[in-house]
Amino acid sequence: MDSGYTGSFIDVKGIEKVNMEVCGHVYVNVNEEVVEGGEKVNTKVLEVGEEVSFCWVENGSLSEKHTKIGKKMGKKRKRERGTIHPRNKYSDNPPDFGVLASLYPSFQSYVFYSRDGKPRIDWKDFNATRELTRVLLLHDHSITWWIPDGQLCPTVPNRSNYIHWIEDLLSSDIIPNSNEGNNVIKGFDIGTGANCIYPLLGASLLGWSFVASDVTDVAIEWAEKNVKNNPQISDLIEIRKVDFQEELTDKNTKNGESCTDMNYNGPPILVGVVKPGEKFDFCMCNPPFFESMEEAGLNPNTSCGGTLAEMVCHGGEQAFISRIIEDSVQLKQSFRWYTSMLGKKSNLKNLIAKLREVGVSVVKTTEFVQGQTCRWGVAWSFVPPSKKIISSHVASKNVLTFMLEGIHRQFSAFHVLQSVESFFQANGATCKLNATSFHTDVHVAMSHCKEILKNDSSSLLSLNSTSNDLYFRVTVFEQIPGTLLVRGSLKPGESCVPGLLSSIFLKLEDALRKEFSPQKVSNSNHL
Repeated sequence: MDSGYTGSFIDVKGIEKVNMEVCGHVYVNVNEEVVEGGEKVNTKVLEVGEEVSFCWVENGSLSEKHTKIGKKMGKKRKRERGTIHPRNKYSDNPPDFGVLASLYPSFQSYVFYSRDGKPRIDWKDFNATRELTRVLLLHDHSITWWIPDGQLCPTVPNRSNYIHWIEDLLSSDIIPNSNEGNNVIKGFDIGTGANCIYPLLGASLLGWSFVASDVTDVAIEWAEKNVKNNPQISDLIEIRKVDFQEELTDKNTKNGESCTDMNYNGPPILVGVVKPGEKFDFCMCNPPFFESMEEAGLNPNTSCGGTLAEMVCHGGEQAFISRIIEDSVQLKQSFRWYTSMLGKKSNLKNLIAKLREVGVSVVKTTEFVQGQTCRWGVAWSFVPPSKKIISSHVASKNVLTFMLEGIHRQFSAFHVLQSVESFFQANGATCKLNATSFHTDVHVAMSHCKEILKNDSSSLLSLNSTSNDLYFRVTVFEQIPGTLLVRGSLKPGESCVPGLLSSIFLKLEDALRKEFSPQKVSNSNHL
């Protein structure tokens, strides 16, 4: 049997890494891509039932396995994965298990070295993952932390991604900041668990204050211990017990099958827990992902622990987040942002549809990536989005935005993008439109700037023949049906006359409103 290619692959049998030889046969890797003769064949679709051979070299001998193509094999292309948040402490400096083992003897016993010489831990060992979380919190965040056996053990890098995403939402100008008089950001952690990870990270990293809720006595007891053991941030975190008399049981299955009634029937989440008159900048949640403990235990490669209350609810995460949405309709602007993590991307579509049904003003989504683990985030708000492009005290900002509202159904983001291009080309500028990314790159010479601003004498006064040309990008995003966000940003490293980009953007905003939101313009003229 002639070997056609030699390379390093991940073995389908579960061996971590071996040197494999593809011997003129078809090799299907864990990403379900087809490799033939050593080359990836993304376009080839194998028939279900077609027999293929897996060949690899192990301990110096050639092994071979015959199998048949399943329903998914050969039909799924590898997608580009997201990345860890750039402000995450572990973005450029992931945890070094070897260094941590040398500094913390209690962690050393859980670290072993694989054949490639890299230090690793057994992710199926709850004690190992718990000790890793403990030493990371202590080493990198000066947080003293512990949880008892069986409680959900969080991964610090992944949870940090969620914190930084909320930081992005709060610092954006998508919705106005109604809390400018109070510099302390106040968050609400739904189901904080015994680990209390989000309040501990948010308080230590960013100085945020939190109300952290939970329903079980064990979770409340240990969350309070974790707060009290960190006096440097304990004043920032309040642990709040949710009043729920009914015993939590696994009601989600009947004879091993999921119930068809997917409505949430668990403890109060926000309504009945948030006190009258309380205001928060955001809420966050790591919801129960699963409908049963059997489903929660399907991944044999990890052991993060987790109790019934932490892992399971009737209807799974979709039902739980749907209740948060229903609660948000009642509480409306008691929160600037409502957010939740998701374990299944497939649930996003239905949840976003529900958000649009209840009339939220903004919906945002993201992907949290840490190693091989992916989670998703959804955020929404009832606060009316910011309508002004820029305020006087930030007139020299390099990133500007405005909203187009009340757009008719026949117009899409691409139509608006084409009009952006036409606006600048009509004034002599050059544009390069990218229909895939919904942006156009614009180059405006000073003579063209003067043409665009010819009726704006205050802006023309600052322009002269020695001013640099303007290079910027205009991107169009759909926020909700009938509402688009238009963003302009200078190219990296570029600068311009203070206020010039904002003046040009005001002209563009006026032109687009007349074309796509004439009713809005008409109403504003009568104010």
